[in-house]
Amino acid sequence: MLQDRYLASEIQRDLKKKMVFLGGPRQVGKTTFAREIIARAFRSFAYFNWDNRKDRKAIQKAEWPATAKLIILDEIHKNPKWKTLIKGEYDQHKERFSFLVTGSARLNVYKRGGDSMLGRYHYYRLHPFSYAEVLKIKNIFNPGQELIFPNCKHDPGVLEKLFHFGGFPESFLEADPDFLRRWHNERKYLLFKEDIRDLTAIKDLASMELLCDLLPGKAGSPLSLNSLREDVEVTHKAIVNWLDVFENLYYSFRIFPFQHKRTRSLKKEPKLYLWDWSEIEDEARRLENMAASHLLKLCHYLHDVHGHKAELFYLRDVDKREVDFLVTHKGKPWFSVEAKMSDENVSPALNYYRTRLNIPFSFQVVKKTERDFWSGDVRVMPLATFLSGLI
Repeated sequence: MLQDRYLASEIQRDLKKKMVFLGGPRQVGKTTFAREIIARAFRSFAYFNWDNRKDRKAIQKAEWPATAKLIILDEIHKNPKWKTLIKGEYDQHKERFSFLVTGSARLNVYKRGGDSMLGRYHYYRLHPFSYAEVLKIKNIFNPGQELIFPNCKHDPGVLEKLFHFGGFPESFLEADPDFLRRWHNERKYLLFKEDIRDLTAIKDLASMELLCDLLPGKAGSPLSLNSLREDVEVTHKAIVNWLDVFENLYYSFRIFPFQHKRTRSLKKEPKLYLWDWSEIEDEARRLENMAASHLLKLCHYLHDVHGHKAELFYLRDVDKREVDFLVTHKGKPWFSVEAKMSDENVSPALNYYRTRLNIPFSFQVVKKTERDFWSGDVRVMPLATFLSGLI
């Protein structure tokens, strides 16, 4: 089954004007997306992967097929001078070819020399499947305004597949526990043996792998760097560096506490989540991570496609009042979310922060419920209904 992706029309549109850089986790489906979906809009295309020796020679010689309309360059960020090469080729051939550059690292972060690419490309981040995307629900968003939840028939099977197997295409479509475990092992092997090896100078990979093994158990909790340093027995600087690498390679992401003068907010401690929530054994943590991933996907979509400054935070103060998530627009609260497995009783912290920060909309989303009701100014609703209103 070839699942169409949520960014297809936007990327096809932008390729007619500029280069497009497409980042995202390893095995999220970037290559399939580029070759079988994006390329539909072009009469012919040529695909080159830097990891392939023959392709690498062609890239270095800048030998592009004369009949191609679209040039797809995969993993080219592993070339230390990739930006200089791409800039030169684009400036010379932009009337002849469209260029799509994909990679399993943040292409707007790895600046290994070369001239500025400013103004020559649009950058997109491809996320795993989400509930609305699998059901092919197309929503229109007005940041700062109320979310619209479609009146559609929900599919409990899809929600459970996403919850247990994650949103990465291969593991989601296979939906087999044995396959998932093997897939996790292979994905982590490639992360360390190829991506980290090719893009960093880190030598202590054994300790870094130990840190990686610890992270699923830390998902959803304020992240103590000192605790991690003691567990792994390395320096504070190493922990900070390795967490940045995991983030740049789309293995994990962090969200920070929202700062406001009207609350005594925590200053620094982020919460960490994984791009692949299926790695997390604890169901409550996995649910929170799944919700975080869906909300991050919405924020990235609004920024990458429409240019909105939408950001994801959490709320926690020194008195330990906490709300799982706050989405902001232009730095102002838009809506808050508390994710629960079965508890329909509204979290007091939701009401506290809603009043204190003038948050326009607040939700408590519950996985194991079919009830959808208002409790004061907080809407308590099924997880499936909430996710159907996202991207």
